[in-house]
Formats: sequence, C-alpha cells, structure tokens
Amino acid sequence: MSELPYLDGDTVRALMPMDRAVRVLHDALRAGLDPDGGPPRAVAGVPAGQLLLMPAWHGRHAGVKIAGVAPGNPARGLPRIQGAYLLLDGDTLAPLAAMDGAALTALRTPAVSALAAEFLARPDARSLTVFGAGPQARGHVEALRSVRPVERVTVVARDPARARAFAERCAGLGLAATALRIAGDAVPTGDAVPAGGAGAAGTAEVEEAVASADLIACCTSAREPLFPGALVADGATVVAVGSHEPDAREIDGELVARATVVVESRAAALAEAGDLVIPVKTGLIGAGHIAGDLAELVRGGVEPGPGPRVFKSVGMAWEDLVVAAAVHEAWAGR
Repeated sequence: MSELPYLDGDTVRALMPMDRAVRVLHDALRAGLDPDGGPPRAVAGVPAGQLLLMPAWHGRHAGVKIAGVAPGNPARGLPRIQGAYLLLDGDTLAPLAAMDGAALTALRTPAVSALAAEFLARPDARSLTVFGAGPQARGHVEALRSVRPVERVTVVARDPARARAFAERCAGLGLAATALRIAGDAVPTGDAVPAGGAGAAGTAEVEEAVASADLIACCTSAREPLFPGALVADGATVVAVGSHEPDAREIDGELVARATVVVESRAAALAEAGDLVIPVKTGLIGAGHIAGDLAELVRGGVEPGPGPRVFKSVGMAWEDLVVAAAVHEAWAGR
C-alpha cells in the first residue's frame, strides 16, 4: 500500500484559491447537497479546550475532521484552532489523503461567509469592518473582497499591535485601512490605532465603524455582543463566525430581531448558535425568524428584507468535505 499523502497548509492554500473555494461550495449546494444531511459534531471538553469530531459524506467522498479549539494558543503564538482532515473514498471508505485541518478551516469558513454575502450583501458594498485580527479575520477580508468591491477596511481588535499589523497588511493590498482597539469581550471601548501610526480614540470611533459599514465580519472568541445592534445600518450585511456554543454570541438580539437571518442549517443554528439561541430563549424572536438556510439562499429561496442582513455560521462538516475533496482533486490532477 502506498504511503498516504499529506497536504500541508501551504499546499492546501496553493491548490484552492479563495474564489475557487466559494465556487465549489456554491456548486455543491446548487447540486442538491442537504446541509442537514449529516450528523451533528461531537464535542469533548479537554484540559486545553475542546476536541471536535466532524464526519461527513457527499457524492464520491467521505471524510472526518478532528479539530482542537485551544483558547490559550494565541498567547503561545499558535493558532487557536488546530486539527487534521482525513479524506476517504465514498464507496470503499479507503483513505485518499490527510491534510492540515487548521488551514482547511481557515479557508472554508471565510468561503462560506463570502458565499452568503454574495447573495445577501448589496452589490456596491465597499466598506468592511472586521472584528478580530487572527486567521479567520484575515481570511474574511480576502473572501469578502472576492465577491464585493471592498475598498475600505477597519480592523477592530483587543491587541493594538495585532490590529495595526493586520491593518497594515490590508493597506499593502491596496485597501484604505484603519485599526481600532476594543477592551474585553463586549461592547467596544478604548483607543484607536490608525494603520502605520499611533493615535487615540474611544467608543465613538468603533461605533462609527459599525454604523458606516456595508459589511461587518465578526471573527472573535467573544462571549458577549461586540457592539450595539441598533448601530448596524439597514441594508448592511453582518457575518458572525466566532462562536459555536449556545451560551456565547458576538451579535445581540436587537440586531437579530431587525435582520433577515440566514444560517447554514436551522437545526445546527438552533442547537449551537448563541447569537440565535439566546434571543429565542428570551422570547425576543421565535425559531421561525430564520429566513432560510444557505442552500435555500443560493437556490433563490430567500429575499432579504429592508433591514440588516445576518449570516450566522457555526461551521459544519459538509463544508470541510466539499473543500477538502476539491483540494484533493486539484492535487491529483496537477
């Protein structure tokens, strides 16, 4: 038996450009993939954080991701999300390849958000405010630029040095970029740090960055809302991807109640997305407030209303499988 190929992070990224990842997800859903067709992820608490087991099958492939979520890793200079992916032949379940699970996650999550934004966001969306400065935040700038003509980016993060470095990276891509700092997990306060220099500002600057944004990406480990939902403009699109726990959320109930809400899967969202579970529990919204899932959105079954648009992602195993299969096919055919 030949040695099982391992596709490292650089190989995954080289074989699957972001716009291609968006397309393969789109094509899978258009071809009939059911986001509710697989089992829920299994979650085990461990001393370092969580272990997630995420199996899926679709078409000619099956696969499983083992992911680790280690909150202490950023302080060690390591990504919060670790993991590995095993891709299998769908008929025989023979292993085809292993690949870097963290790189796969950092690719597919922004691609899913961009796919939702392609159908939810206004065609002329040019300003993006991104909360967070890690791999997901960086991936969301790349992904959202692939579907909308983004020209301006405001980075909002707790660490001013990381916020500034990220903003400078965005500026290097030709974007007008600013960095702002927030304190703690919840509604932002603190100093602003313009890209390339020092500065000071308070809550007003962050609030303005939210109020003026066409697109808002929430890519943090926050457990409480990052900003008052009343600030988000009608017609703006918010993607929230940082949480998959029913008691944690990045956006508040007021925003959710005003918005056209789309999720990957109703069942997964109502079990895992605190952004929705909490306002349902408090009676602010009902489960029927969800306008549609991602499959319904790409098949034309969701019409955004006059208020904000929200896409809430918890991350699902079918997304990993679809992108991993495309990565392997690109590798095998190169």
